[in-house]
Amino acid sequence: MDILFYYFLIVNAFAFIQTAYDKRQAIKDRRRISEKSLLTVVFLGGTIGSGLAMLLFRHKIAKASYLFKFIGILIIQIITVFWIYKS
Repeated sequence: MDILFYYFLIVNAFAFIQTAYDKRQAIKDRRRISEKSLLTVVFLGGTIGSGLAMLLFRHKIAKASYLFKFIGILIIQIITVFWIYKS
């Protein structure tokens, strides 16, 4: 269980930093991180870190297509966790 905790801690920290970096690049009008890369980290478990960064830095919150994909991944993760713990 400790390994899983540290995995999610690292993935969420990385997701937070990645989203913050992408926002910084957007402000400076420089090359950005692709949505596919951002959402891959979310899919791998960085939902909380990415979500917090989105709210804190007001990044990607107005882009409906990104939010739709983000929420879709979140719903899949919730269903998966519920299914695992119910079994």
